[in-house]
Amino acid sequence: MRIEADWLSAAPTQAVLKLLEDAGHDALAVGGCVRNSLLGAPVADIDIATDARPERVIDLAEQNGLRVIPTGLDHGTVTVMSGGLPHEITTFRRDVDTDGRHATVAFSDNATDDARRRDFTMNALYARADGTIVDPLGGMPDLRAGRVRFIGDPHARIKEDYLRILRFFRFTAWYGRDGLDAEGLSACAREAAGLDRLSRERVGHEIRKLLAAPDPAPCIGAMAQTGILTRVLPGADPTALAPLVHLEGEISPDWLRRLAAIGGDTSGLRLSRAEEKAIESLRETEGPPFALGHILGAERARDALLIRAASIGHAPGPGDFAAAERGADTPFPLVAADLMPALQGPDLGRALAEAKAVWLAASGEIERDDLRARALG
Repeated sequence: MRIEADWLSAAPTQAVLKLLEDAGHDALAVGGCVRNSLLGAPVADIDIATDARPERVIDLAEQNGLRVIPTGLDHGTVTVMSGGLPHEITTFRRDVDTDGRHATVAFSDNATDDARRRDFTMNALYARADGTIVDPLGGMPDLRAGRVRFIGDPHARIKEDYLRILRFFRFTAWYGRDGLDAEGLSACAREAAGLDRLSRERVGHEIRKLLAAPDPAPCIGAMAQTGILTRVLPGADPTALAPLVHLEGEISPDWLRRLAAIGGDTSGLRLSRAEEKAIESLRETEGPPFALGHILGAERARDALLIRAASIGHAPGPGDFAAAERGADTPFPLVAADLMPALQGPDLGRALAEAKAVWLAASGEIERDDLRARALG
């Protein structure tokens, strides 16, 4: 079997593969670029596996006028820039020792060793420069079936890197058409305590990608049932997630919107201040759509309305989104000068705040002069 993909046939990638092959080395595209090409999905990164040692890769690239970045020499990885595109090249490896977060590796001369240390069968697919698929562990049937399955013993794979628990759910949400693999799910549940050893950055990265999947609700539900969700997101409740995904319709998935919907303590995800503030605002969904639009802006108000609707089990009203947009586009009609000199200092601030609350509650349906008269008492 062969793949035909623009990234593979393009001159920059062919140049990298050929410089290794012409020097007598194996050179195989691997992982996501192969998997996604077989699925007809976009390819973001180009990874290459080879039997050439890192120093050899560097010498060959420099001899061919290509810039080299020593991305991770300790793990056998260098990045070769070709045609302005990064190609991450890693020497075939096998694990010597692992501690659940980091691995000590030894270089290998064959792709089968390299494949055995990967996480899922669908990620252990390789492709030669001409597109020929190399499948050392029989991953193609799983990819065709949409089955996310650990390579070998799931417990062993997880103990090598506990992040694979979250990757199992993330990959199933994106690529799994066969439901959650029972053996893999059981192993994830039994090894869940290992998640406590991971950094907040790694956990947050996986949760972002999981919640951005077309429909993460079944996987988030399984995480909740196995106790995994509460380990990474204490207090989270997935009840509103499936209704939210349904209500989103043609609206693009947004991990922040979905995270706000399931709630929980996000301190273990290493979110930015802006992300934390956005989630906090989305959880405050009280008030009419006009007010939400004025306070949050049209897009976030729409998200807040979707979350509110998902929580109560009813679709937003037919004019809710339009009202939120109107609120976002309508400035508050009073300024401090409108109430001066009759009001000054704290009295002025209170009067403006009270007037704005009345205006928002009325969805802006109050004339400016009437509002001013109310504020002046």
